[in-house]
Amino acid sequence: MVVPASPGQRVNERRQLALTLLVAGTFFMENLDGTILATAAPTIGRAYGVDSAAIGIAITAYLVTLAVLIPISGWLTERLGARTVFAGAIAVFTIASALCAVSTDLTQLTAMRVLQGAGGAMMVPVGRLAVLRVTEKRDLVRAIAWLTWPALAAPIFAPLVGGLIVTYAGWQWIFLLNIPLGAVAFVAALRLTPVDIAPTRKPLDWIGFVLTFTGVGGVVVFGALLADSSAPLGAVVVSGVAGAVLTATAIWHLSRTDHPLLDLRAFRIETFRVTHAGGSLFRLTISAVPFLLPLFFQDALGWSPVQAGAVVLALFVGNLVIKPATTPMLTRWGFRSVLVWSTAGAVVTMALSAFIAPVTPIALVVALLLVSGMTRSTGFTAYNTIAFADVPSDEMTGANTLASTVQQIAAGLGVAVGAVALRFGAPVASAVGLDSVSGAYRVAFLIIAVIALGSVIEAVRLSRTAGENIRPPRRMRART
Repeated sequence: MVVPASPGQRVNERRQLALTLLVAGTFFMENLDGTILATAAPTIGRAYGVDSAAIGIAITAYLVTLAVLIPISGWLTERLGARTVFAGAIAVFTIASALCAVSTDLTQLTAMRVLQGAGGAMMVPVGRLAVLRVTEKRDLVRAIAWLTWPALAAPIFAPLVGGLIVTYAGWQWIFLLNIPLGAVAFVAALRLTPVDIAPTRKPLDWIGFVLTFTGVGGVVVFGALLADSSAPLGAVVVSGVAGAVLTATAIWHLSRTDHPLLDLRAFRIETFRVTHAGGSLFRLTISAVPFLLPLFFQDALGWSPVQAGAVVLALFVGNLVIKPATTPMLTRWGFRSVLVWSTAGAVVTMALSAFIAPVTPIALVVALLLVSGMTRSTGFTAYNTIAFADVPSDEMTGANTLASTVQQIAAGLGVAVGAVALRFGAPVASAVGLDSVSGAYRVAFLIIAVIALGSVIEAVRLSRTAGENIRPPRRMRART
């Protein structure tokens, strides 16, 4: 027998849902702005009188800032409270968006993108932490399902939205659209977000901050340079070596200090560890697909940008179609089975994308992308939910900050992985006698499919009982 919820419980549930939707909306803004600028690069380049490739520095600056500043978000939240940091981050992001729109040269735009990234770095982890703190374990699956869609939808919408904006409005509107959305989100954040100031204030781990800042920055810059065929070899090697050495030193320091900037204890928990091992490979390759597909459709199949962007939307349709079934699937089969099948399905759809040809019926292409979107959504939701299944409440802030850092690095390197796979795909395609253009993309899809196999292996090794403490009872299936 299910006990009806009291009026007070219903109010709390509505407030929790409103906060979750608010955070999901800010996530979408942050993710969209990380990818949409690539579509407008040629237009902005002409406006500033520079080559379109030079605009890449504004994209990289945003992604690097996101990655390197996320680790400090947990410390700020404990000192200032979730409401202050989250609302302040929204304000910084919105103001920086306006300043990006009025920038008169590439230097100004890059500087404002750094400021925008600083706001985004606080919005993402602090917003999710606020949701985690007000969500009971039994409702975690549903809450994370709402928080998952922005990371899935933004990279898919970016090519089409960016193309439409630069074609029919002006590239400045990429940033101006954030102003009314940010204003509404700021007011909502003040009303909905709990304060949650920690009773004890830990000192800032300055050594850990510097090492993490430079190490993570080096890794992200290395990925961006490796993806750029015009980047000097020396810069690629230096950034790669520096990033690896500094990151390794940061890990050594964080595992030994009393008050680490990033609390690595969460890695001792199986569900958290698997989520950020195989889960990182999943995020890397999944992020590469929306980058490769529009280029493949245009360069290899001769489609228009709008046609390519419209077909890629099938990925998002797949995300939406499967979303209502995600919780029932986890309820019936458990996290391990869902992760195995969703990651395996993602690998298969990546590999099949390599065989799309000009004669392939458009309906078949859409069907493939629809299934791909369904596997993406299911895998993301399962990974993001089980990550915090066994994390104690007193370790949630540290685990959330660590998770956000690892996930941002994986997402930031996703496009780089796709670009690197494409670079290596060209000589491989020539060696086996494939067409130089389409063959490079076909090999690239196969490369990322092989990388994604690592997530399948990790899912298979996961305990069968993993996530049972947050697995919804079957009687709740109809309600969720």
